[in-house]
Amino acid sequence: MLRHEFQPGRLVAGLFLTAAGVVYAGDAGGLWRTPWFVAVPLVVGGLCLAAVTGMVAQGVRRRRDSRPTTPGPRP
Repeated sequence: MLRHEFQPGRLVAGLFLTAAGVVYAGDAGGLWRTPWFVAVPLVVGGLCLAAVTGMVAQGVRRRRDSRPTTPGPRP
């Protein structure tokens, strides 16, 4: 099976969007009352945090890939 590259920004975005879905599912199920405007900061904040996480991960990945490789010690 081919493995894909880990993308933490997408993970963060997915977690926040899932949290927004759980909040509104709880409201629809009658477990609690959720005002309509709760989704805006939850989704926008999650997407902003995901963007920052993605940029940091890309910077780390780019810096790691640009390091020169040094050969190991010869026996």
